[in-house]
Amino acid sequence: MDKRPIGIFDSGVGGLTVLSEIKKQLPNENLIYLGDTKNFPYGSKSKEQIIEFAIQNAEKLKNLEAKIIVIACGTATSQAIDILKEKFDVPIMGIIEPTVEYVKSKNIHRIGVIATEGTIKNGAWEKNLKSQIKNIEVINKACPMLATIAEEGRATSKEGKKVIKEYMEPFKNGKIDKIILGCTHYPVYQELIRKELGYPVELINTGVTVSKKLAEYLKRFNLQNTRKHNEDLIFLTKPEEEFKIIAKNLLKFDIKIREIS
Repeated sequence: MDKRPIGIFDSGVGGLTVLSEIKKQLPNENLIYLGDTKNFPYGSKSKEQIIEFAIQNAEKLKNLEAKIIVIACGTATSQAIDILKEKFDVPIMGIIEPTVEYVKSKNIHRIGVIATEGTIKNGAWEKNLKSQIKNIEVINKACPMLATIAEEGRATSKEGKKVIKEYMEPFKNGKIDKIILGCTHYPVYQELIRKELGYPVELINTGVTVSKKLAEYLKRFNLQNTRKHNEDLIFLTKPEEEFKIIAKNLLKFDIKIREIS
């Protein structure tokens, strides 16, 4: 039994969708979440900045004795995961690889990806999908406004509905049966996306794919915690009242929020 916590980080509130799925999949594990609210949003930052932020986040989680670190952020995964794996002796898991494995298991040949502008420009989703799945066609759509609107708690607002209508335009031909939600903020838009598209489509929540892969990893390397001992914690690099409200709405349970420098 390994009582050390699982560390999770994101640029803001979006990664809580990953934390929520991990908690469902691994209820006995102690979880520590780090929201880098001071540097949000990541999607518009340079690769060098994102790598710097990711290293800082990983160092903080390692200092908090995390036994594994989950990058609950599409942008940070696409830009920084290889650097983190080289730099840290703690296992690092991002959201892309587990999701690509899931897509590969479904025999899909045409898929949509929505993500931040930085992630789409980096091409990490498309590169990974095409390296693993022969002849797959990937339709990418950058959605630069979605993370910010979600972070402000306005996902279902008039503005949220307007940008979803705009961003779903490439997928309205009915030929896409799955769309990867390539940013962890995006699961809060699932109902709006389905309504806007108007036809059945699987929206792949990276939190689900990561949590299942994480469970397999902990079991394989005997890192499971069979009995919960501590409270789950959230650390923010800059305190935000809005974060607390959104966190409570997303998680449906109370969790302590602290500031970390």
